[in-house]
Amino acid sequence: MILKTCRICHGSSLQPYLNLGFTPPADSFIREQGLQQPETHYPLEVYLCNDCGMSQLGYTVPPDILYQHDYPYESSTTRAGRTHFFNFAASVVERFNFDSKNLAIDIGSNVGVLLDGFKTKGCRILGIEPSANISATAIGRGIETINDFISPKLASHVLQSHGKASVVTATNVFAHIDDLDDFMKAMDILLDDQGVLIIEAPHFLKLVKNLEYDTIYHEHLLYISVRPLNRLFNRFGFEVFDVEEIGIHGGSIRIYVTRIGVHSITKALSDLIATEEANHIFDYDRLSQFSEEVASHRTKLIALLSSLKAEGASLVGVSAPAKGMTLLNYCNIGPELLDFVTEKSQLKIGLYTPGKHIPILADSALTDEQPDYALLLAWNFADEIIANLKEYRDKGGKFIIPVPKPHIV
Repeated sequence: MILKTCRICHGSSLQPYLNLGFTPPADSFIREQGLQQPETHYPLEVYLCNDCGMSQLGYTVPPDILYQHDYPYESSTTRAGRTHFFNFAASVVERFNFDSKNLAIDIGSNVGVLLDGFKTKGCRILGIEPSANISATAIGRGIETINDFISPKLASHVLQSHGKASVVTATNVFAHIDDLDDFMKAMDILLDDQGVLIIEAPHFLKLVKNLEYDTIYHEHLLYISVRPLNRLFNRFGFEVFDVEEIGIHGGSIRIYVTRIGVHSITKALSDLIATEEANHIFDYDRLSQFSEEVASHRTKLIALLSSLKAEGASLVGVSAPAKGMTLLNYCNIGPELLDFVTEKSQLKIGLYTPGKHIPILADSALTDEQPDYALLLAWNFADEIIANLKEYRDKGGKFIIPVPKPHIV
């Protein structure tokens, strides 16, 4: 579906500035028997809303295509990710003095790692997760989970069965939602009078400053900056009252939202908005410059990989996150450059990358084959992954970090 109006403010002044071409959905990994079948590609282009300043995709892939068929992402894959979610839950419980009376709901709860943190701290919990295979895993782990998309109808059902929530979390999921008005109607139903909605997402400011364009893919409809958000929240009687900057995923923000007037507005909020404005991330000219920087990055990365290959070096990829699929498809990096990609997740091993059809093998293939260079596609977890693959490095293997500029370690 082509975007006609802004998802935040419904304004119609939308201006494209970054075109990453036509790509398949980043998580649509392919089984061997499907390699000869047609593969649907969708436009991957980013627009600026000139009315509110929010950057967003100009095309919406239906969510049932993206999330409900063998969804391959598990939030528990990395130690850093698990630690992050447990610390997140602990900080919320401490800040708002939650106990066993309080209900925590996680939207897009995945396998329930964040909810595990709230459960450990004594809260009642409920997950809402649209992917059937991931929901089943969560339930098997003892996390009560509803397999569905959030909606006002579902929120009313939850209200009857569980009562009001004290906190609703949406980590790396708010940016995935096309109909945000519908989402906020659901929040109005779910949250008690003092309730808090906490959104966590990569910060668009860091994406632009650090050239993290690989985090642009079809699941990410919005590229979150703080200033535009109250244009949405105020329509439903809510407002942002605080923000925190978080290091995970290349630089994220945690956004605290509540009913208007419930919590005092923090200085951190006004300071961050001032920083966004000072970096001109709402200005078309700056974003056009960013687009040129992206094209230059592609040229440099291809040149590096091609020169190594021409010298006779063997190259592979390490990890197959969604962001890596944007990088491979936009930069036209296929089996002619990378012999294979390795993965820790059992959900991806044995499959092929969308678009470029590079085979995905277990991480053990890295030391079995000992290629000269490994392109680290999950660069946001570089320290942990490199430490886990110490044997490969000890034998002389080198890693290529692609972002913010291609370099060898």
